Amino acid sequence: MSEERGRRTGRVTITDVAVRAGVSRGAVSLAFNNRPGVSEATRERVMEAVAELGWVPNQAAIKLSGSATGAADTVGLVIARPARQLGLEPFYMEFISGVESVLEEHGCSLLLHLVRDTEQEIAVHRQWWQARRIAGSLLVDLQHDDPRVTELAAIGLPAVAVGHPSLAGDFTSVWTDDESAVHEVVRYLAALGHRRIARVGGHPRLGHTALRTAALDTIVAELGLEPARSVTTDFSGEQGARATRSLLASPHRPTAIVYDNDIMAVAGLSVASEMGLSVPRDVSLIAWDDSQLCRLTHPNLSAMSHDVFGFGADVTRRLFDVVHRRNPSSGPVATPVLLPRGSSAPPRDPAG
Repeated sequence: MSEERGRRTGRVTITDVAVRAGVSRGAVSLAFNNRPGVSEATRERVMEAVAELGWVPNQAAIKLSGSATGAADTVGLVIARPARQLGLEPFYMEFISGVESVLEEHGCSLLLHLVRDTEQEIAVHRQWWQARRIAGSLLVDLQHDDPRVTELAAIGLPAVAVGHPSLAGDFTSVWTDDESAVHEVVRYLAALGHRRIARVGGHPRLGHTALRTAALDTIVAELGLEPARSVTTDFSGEQGARATRSLLASPHRPTAIVYDNDIMAVAGLSVASEMGLSVPRDVSLIAWDDSQLCRLTHPNLSAMSHDVFGFGADVTRRLFDVVHRRNPSSGPVATPVLLPRGSSAPPRDPAG
C-alpha cells in the first residue's frame, strides 16, 4: 500500500523504504546516514531498498506554509536557455520579477535552475519533487507534444503551464492570445499599405512560435497580402541580425518585419542601418514584448506590448491555487496591444 501511494504521488518516502527493507523508519535513517545502531546486514538491506525505489531524503529543511496541504515554501522554475542569453532578455527578467512579487506576499522563495534541454529539465523537476524541495513548479517554453506534460503529470507534480491550453495537457495553464495579437499587427501594417510582411520568429520547437506562424499565414491570406516569410531563430540578437540580413538582401525584400522579441528587433534596426536602409521609410520594424529597449533606440521601436510583470504574477497566483486545491482554472491574460512608434510607417512604394 505504501509503495502504491509513492507511485501515485511520485514521491518515495522513508516509510516506503522501511517497508521494502522490512525494518523501522528509524533503522532506515541510521543505515542511510551510516550511524551505529544497526547491523551490517540491515544496512545492506536498507541501501538495496533505497537503490531499488530511488529514494532521495528531504534535504531542504522544508518549512510548512501553515495550510492544510502542508506545502513547502519554495516554487520551482527551470528554463532551458543559456545563462548569458537569459540575462539579456527583458521578458524573463520582467516575468521573474512578477513571480517574485507574489512569492514575497506569501513568504516563499523561487528555486531557479537553467538547463540544456527538456530531458534535463524533467530530471531536475523529478529530483526536486522527490526530495520535497518544492511545493510546485512553473512550466515555461511549452512545445507541441511536450514530454514534460506527460512525465511531470505522471509523478503528481503540482504545476502551472505558461502556454496555450492546446500545449498544456491536464495542467492548469495561463497564456497570451498570440493569434489575436498577430492579427492586430498585420491588419495595422496592411492599413499602412504594406503587402510584403516578414517575421523573425523564435525557436521552431516552441509551441507559441508555431501558433504565431499559423496566425500570420492565416491573416495574410485573409487580407490578400503576399505570403509571409517566417525565419526561426534562438531569440538572440546575433541570430536576429542574421535573419534580418537574409530578409533584406532577398530579391523580394519585405517592406515590414515583425520580430518575436525586442532584442532581435533592436538587432534588426542596426542591420537596416548597416545595409544603408532607412527605418521606417525603406522598411518598418515591429518588436514583440515592448521593453525599455524599444524606447531607447532611434527611431523608437513600435511594439506589441503586454504586462509581462503582471503575467508572471498571475501565473504564480494560479500555482498557489493548484497547490492548495482551490479549484484552479486556466485562462488567458490580457492580449498584447500594438504601440505604434517611429519605426513603422507607410511603405515608400505602396505596391511593394
